[in-house]
Amino acid sequence: MIESGPRVSFRESAARAWQIVVPLTINGLIVAAATLVLVLPLGSSPDMLALRAGDVAPADITAPHSITYISKIQTDAARAVAIANTSEVFDPPDSRITRQQIARARQTLDYISSVRADEFAKPQQKINDLAALADAAVSPVIANALITLSDSEWTAVQNETASVIERALSSQIRTDRIQETKNRLPALVSINLTESQAEVVTALATAYIVPNSLVNQAATKAARDTARDAVTPISQSFVKEQIIVNRGRIITEADVEALNAFNLLRPEQRWQTVASNLLAMLISAALFGVYMIRFNAAYFTSARLMIYFGSMFILFLLAARFMVPGRTVLPFLFPSAAFAMLVAVAFGTNVAVITSVIMAALVGVLANGRLDVTIYVAMGGIVAALMLGKAERLNAFFWAGLAAAAANSGIILVFRLVDQNSDAFGIATLLAASLINGAISASATLGIFFLLGNIFDITTSLQLIELARPNHPLLQFMLRQAPGTYQHSLQVANLAEQAAERIGANTTLVRVGALFHDVGKSAYPEYFIENQITKENPHDAFPPDVSAEHIINHVRDGLKMAAKHRLPSVIRACIAEHHGDSITYFQYQRALKMANGDETKVAKEKFRYPGPKPRSKETALLMLADGCEAKSRSDLPRNVEDIEKIVKFVFDLRLATGQLDECNITLHELHLAQISFVETLKGFFHARLKYPEEIMPPQVKEGEAAGSR
Repeated sequence: MIESGPRVSFRESAARAWQIVVPLTINGLIVAAATLVLVLPLGSSPDMLALRAGDVAPADITAPHSITYISKIQTDAARAVAIANTSEVFDPPDSRITRQQIARARQTLDYISSVRADEFAKPQQKINDLAALADAAVSPVIANALITLSDSEWTAVQNETASVIERALSSQIRTDRIQETKNRLPALVSINLTESQAEVVTALATAYIVPNSLVNQAATKAARDTARDAVTPISQSFVKEQIIVNRGRIITEADVEALNAFNLLRPEQRWQTVASNLLAMLISAALFGVYMIRFNAAYFTSARLMIYFGSMFILFLLAARFMVPGRTVLPFLFPSAAFAMLVAVAFGTNVAVITSVIMAALVGVLANGRLDVTIYVAMGGIVAALMLGKAERLNAFFWAGLAAAAANSGIILVFRLVDQNSDAFGIATLLAASLINGAISASATLGIFFLLGNIFDITTSLQLIELARPNHPLLQFMLRQAPGTYQHSLQVANLAEQAAERIGANTTLVRVGALFHDVGKSAYPEYFIENQITKENPHDAFPPDVSAEHIINHVRDGLKMAAKHRLPSVIRACIAEHHGDSITYFQYQRALKMANGDETKVAKEKFRYPGPKPRSKETALLMLADGCEAKSRSDLPRNVEDIEKIVKFVFDLRLATGQLDECNITLHELHLAQISFVETLKGFFHARLKYPEEIMPPQVKEGEAAGSR
């Protein structure tokens, strides 16, 4: 006993480590493969050219087909010319500048007057003081003239200087016309002044001639924007076999643009692009991982589901890698709706929506950040997933594809109607691509899932509904061989289905699983009381352990029948788990009684079902519904209180024996299921009105008497 402890601990630790290593390994490989799809230069033909602007063309490069495209380089060049030819817009002359300049000029004139009036300064000192003026550059000649003017002459010069400045600044003066205006100043001086006086006025006024009409930046920008927008996009056309670049010529940016239009250039793989794609993949993987851990942790417990999702993700990402980069119409044929529907049938609508967003983001990276393609892919996938729902009808896939096509068409119109480069033919082409996309998505979903659904053992609601048809061979066999078990299964299906709807579990899976859960009883129906017509019970002649073996074998027999009829694993789980690893208590108690209560003389494992315990909400509900229905048929409750006691007893027993320890059902959900079971059982055992015999016709009395016999 001392040595067994470490072994158990090591075994449990190894199992837990394995549960962590497997998901990390599988999802790590998925991320690595998806990253390679994003990063590697896939889709490049060996004939593609590795040329850049500035290289010399090694040979004549001819057009493989006719094409007309909008030349961004030529259009940008024409718009740049239009902008350059648009003159700046100037404001009208600003009278405030005129007032400011005249005020400054008067200050200078007042200073000159004070220098002239200084009786203690010598002439040379006055000339030096005037030469030191900050505003006006006064030469020694002008300074000498200023101090030699008489008072009347100086008064005339002062008045004329202010008048000349005012006259000059009354007209529009731009920065580029300052010198022109200064050159005109002599013509503005009054002819009443002498030549020397006119020179003094011109010299003083020149310093105060400044621009009074400034550039209006907003108006200039608006004018240039108008000129740029007036330039229509320039088309460039080539006919088949026309030479694009002659041999030996230096390749220009326009040549690179033309070669890219024909998809003749091998894309340049820069480290920034690799880093960007890698980061995009890591962010997407982190988002998906956090979402699944939070809302769908069962994903990480199934290698089958992880490989299925990884296969789908890489397959569609690879398709995007070939269809999106450098293409015009093909990105709008990318069947994002098919990817969303394939995820939805396996994981549900919510997972399909989040993965559609992730796929759209990665396709947007491949499309060099094109917003229209990104939203187009996201919207198609989201709408298809929402419209598909539970996929309980075959036409649901086609309706989902049609809805995706309509949504995609709307996205195209949103982006293309405001695009000046789009024409009616181009819009019509993309709308047609959207409709084709919807049809392709619906067909591809059915085709791919038909191929991979069986490989990965993923069952849709549509398949479950097909299994539930009464004409299924296994159900027909059970109906013929074990009609009592068949009726019991129908009652259990009703019980479990109502509870599943109450707690949000898969109602279709619960119902179909309930129909098949006891199919193994049809191998030896006489061993089960619901199929025993006479009062003879073969178990009375069996030892307790043999009796228990016959009862327990209905699980093994059911699994064999399910395998023979190729029932999906989710249905086989219902057969295997609906008893868990519980004990056949009646036979076990018989064995204990025969052993005088000595438990050491009874091999308890002989009375235990093979299990496993329920590992999902659906099989847990099936176990509880099976127990409640069987006990209620045995105890025949007479009122609601009796039903509540039966349901409570079964729930408490399953919890006490740990049968619900391995499933993700919560106590709140168990409480809701318990309420649902009571309500449904009330309908099974509702009270019936007993008619008085005296008002019953004689033939009815006779018929009842015959029936009672």
